[in-house]
Amino acid sequence: MIQLYLIRHGIAADRNPQEYPDDRQRPLTDAGRKKTRKIAKRLKELGLNFDHLLASPLIRAQQTADILQNAKLSKIREVFPPLAPGGDVQDWLTWQQRHYPDSKNGDVAIAVVGHQPDLGHWAEQLIWGEPRGQLIVKKAGIIGVNLPDEGDSIGQSQLFWLVPPRLLL
Repeated sequence: MIQLYLIRHGIAADRNPQEYPDDRQRPLTDAGRKKTRKIAKRLKELGLNFDHLLASPLIRAQQTADILQNAKLSKIREVFPPLAPGGDVQDWLTWQQRHYPDSKNGDVAIAVVGHQPDLGHWAEQLIWGEPRGQLIVKKAGIIGVNLPDEGDSIGQSQLFWLVPPRLLL
C-alpha cells in the first residue's frame, strides 16, 4: 500500500510585493520554522518515516522539507515542480508509477510538501474523483491518503489522516 502524506508548508512571511516581489521567494517566518520543527519532532516520535519526500520549488516549501529531513523523517528529498501552485495531481501519479510501480511488496510512505488549496484539491481528487473545495490543510498541517494497490487512484483512495498542526504540538 502507498500512504501519501500531503503536508502544507509552515507559516510564511506575509505577501508583500515590496519585500517579496516574487512570491516564490517568501520564506518561513521564525515562528513558522519553530512550529514546523516541533511538528517534525512529533511526527518522528509517532514513528513516521517517509520513503520519499517531495517539495514544491517555492522557498517556503523547500524550508519546510529541510526541517522534515533534518528531523530524520526521510533520507530521500527532491524538488518536484508540479507541487508549485496550480500543479496537477496526475503529474504526481505519473511520478509515483515510475518510482513505486508495485507497492504490493510492502508499504511505501511518500510525503509531499506544497500549498493550499492545491493539496486539498489533490486529496479530494484522490478520494472523491474531483476537487470539492472542502478539505483544507492548515499551515504545517497534514492529510494522509491511502492509495489502492491496483487500478486508478483517482476517486479510489481513502482518507486516513486529517491533522491540523495544533494536534501535533
